[in-house]
Amino acid sequence: MTESNDNSAAQEEVAADKPEKAEKAEKKKQRSPMAPVQLFLLNCLIIVTVVWLMFDFVLGPAQAPNSDMSPNIKANDLLLYYRLSRDFQAQDVVVVSKNKTTYIGRIVAVPGDTVDISDAEALVINGNSMIEPNVYTITPKYEGFVEYPVKLGEGEYFILCDNRSGSEDSRYYGSVAKSEIKGKVITAVRRNDL
Repeated sequence: MTESNDNSAAQEEVAADKPEKAEKAEKKKQRSPMAPVQLFLLNCLIIVTVVWLMFDFVLGPAQAPNSDMSPNIKANDLLLYYRLSRDFQAQDVVVVSKNKTTYIGRIVAVPGDTVDISDAEALVINGNSMIEPNVYTITPKYEGFVEYPVKLGEGEYFILCDNRSGSEDSRYYGSVAKSEIKGKVITAVRRNDL
């Protein structure tokens, strides 16, 4: 007799559990009308955070202030530079922060090189006249700024612009320390005809 009472009590508990489980399942089906909005806002927050981290630590934007890098980079072009690579080589186009001013230029000499400008207004690195396919103008010396030849020390780079007449580069402000190079330009977006 007690067995049948136990069985019937167990059956009553199972029967009582069924409506509770059905009620919980029904509640799950009836989501809050704010759930899609909350999910959208969460996704937006994640995307904004990832973009912020990318542009604060990995990539950096810059605007070409003038036509010193013409014809490759023109005034007002938008540049994207990579901050993490600190292994700079000759011919890399870089963004430089020197004397609280941002400059764009091409590395022409690396640590250990000797830089000179000949009387014929040609760039001379380690005693060799350089053939520069990106440069269409002569390389004049700027009187009263840099004494030539320049021997680059550890962590120093010599930066020149592609448009050499009148541009502000290492002929004007001297060699650039590695810490002053913000990053290597990886792409440029033309803005002239917008």
